[in-house]
Amino acid sequence: MNHVEEPSDYPAAVREIMSRGVEWEIEPSLDRIRDLVDVLGEPQRTYPVIHITGTNGKSSTARMIETLLRERGLRTGLYTSPELTALHERIAVDGEPIGERRFVEVLRDILPYVRLVDDKHGVRVSFFEVLTAMAYAAFADAPVDVAVVEVGMGGAWDATNVADGDVAVVTPIGLDHTRHLGDTIEKIATEKAGIIKPGAVAVLAQQPLPAAEVLLRRVAETGAVAAREGIEFGVLHRDVAVGGQQLSLRGLHGTYDDIFLPLFGHHQAANAAVALAAVEAFASGAPTRGQPSLEAATRIAAGDDYAGGEEGQLDPALVRSGFAKATSPGRLEVARTGPTVLLDAAHNPAGMAATVEAVHESFGFSRLVGVVAVAADKDVPGLLDQLEPVLAEVVVTRNPSPRSMRAEELAELAEGVFGAERVHLVPRLDDAIDRAIGLAEETGEYAGAGVLITGSVVTVGEARTLLRVGAPAAE
Repeated sequence: MNHVEEPSDYPAAVREIMSRGVEWEIEPSLDRIRDLVDVLGEPQRTYPVIHITGTNGKSSTARMIETLLRERGLRTGLYTSPELTALHERIAVDGEPIGERRFVEVLRDILPYVRLVDDKHGVRVSFFEVLTAMAYAAFADAPVDVAVVEVGMGGAWDATNVADGDVAVVTPIGLDHTRHLGDTIEKIATEKAGIIKPGAVAVLAQQPLPAAEVLLRRVAETGAVAAREGIEFGVLHRDVAVGGQQLSLRGLHGTYDDIFLPLFGHHQAANAAVALAAVEAFASGAPTRGQPSLEAATRIAAGDDYAGGEEGQLDPALVRSGFAKATSPGRLEVARTGPTVLLDAAHNPAGMAATVEAVHESFGFSRLVGVVAVAADKDVPGLLDQLEPVLAEVVVTRNPSPRSMRAEELAELAEGVFGAERVHLVPRLDDAIDRAIGLAEETGEYAGAGVLITGSVVTVGEARTLLRVGAPAAE
């Protein structure tokens, strides 16, 4: 194969990675990524891993797990996807994305080995496989005490699955990516169950019954131990609070009261319970592969209940301080006030249902206008059906992704759900945001007016840039 020159700066590094195909355009296989990490010295085996899959809530749960681990004094690696604004955001060490310069350095370090694997297979190592190898290499080089790794899509055939998680976390499973993962809950759950490895602790969020059956069967087959939301751990109580919610959580090893979580919605409370159980399992119940074992909690036969107990309880003060610092950018994130503008990356009907419930519970808008741009391969009618009861009007547009549905096509679908009089077609996202803010303020109900920008991670990422969310203040 002909190779381009080494990337000399961040834009060149991004171009090199983005020029590579996505794995589902080749064939489902771990062969390329296995060969790549092998020639890199298997960096993913130099630290314990908490591995996370599911359909909704993966990134939020991963971020909460990482924050709790860091609060306990551990040096952490965090690998999430997709990014909101910049590719290097996907790889973080000690709670901060690696910088652009470091991103280029890591790519340059592994690129000769990537190209060896390119030549061996006659097919270029994919976009996500390169990023995954970069993350594992960066974490080994740091070095980190533990890596929190979110799958890109699926589980069994996901590039991240060359790591064996000491704790395997499965957030709620629903229908999404059906073209690649299967068109039933059972098929999708079977793919995602592939991250549960022999001897691991499987921390399972509440699941639809078909998914739960698949996951527990995998637990039994691998000799893992199941910890299930609603049985071994869960949310005991929650109250809406200013800027978030107040929680009482039952973990695997104790009860934790007076927790303030600065995130909105019952789904985020459930994500917090899953995150807490994962950290408890890691701290006292999971083996550390390739490392000196942590003090193990009592473990029982495969498929039985998780054997918890108060002796493994985390320091409640650290749990409270960790959750108080939790963030989840682009998940019901308040971008501005007057009127309130919310950003939420929900992109499937189940995720949108959770968003709508949280908006209703936590904000109480008298008038809410939506800005919606979605990927063409999503269940768009299902998304719009969830939004219809809560939106007074909707502005349909498109985002910068080539996968984005044409605004005209989206408008036609929206009119079938909302009626033509409630739908506004604005092709550019920046203009659509301005239009929605104007519509929200039209009635003069300034204090109760709001805008919800949603439908896609890409939509929310671009909106964050346009609204300068997180940007440094001008001099």
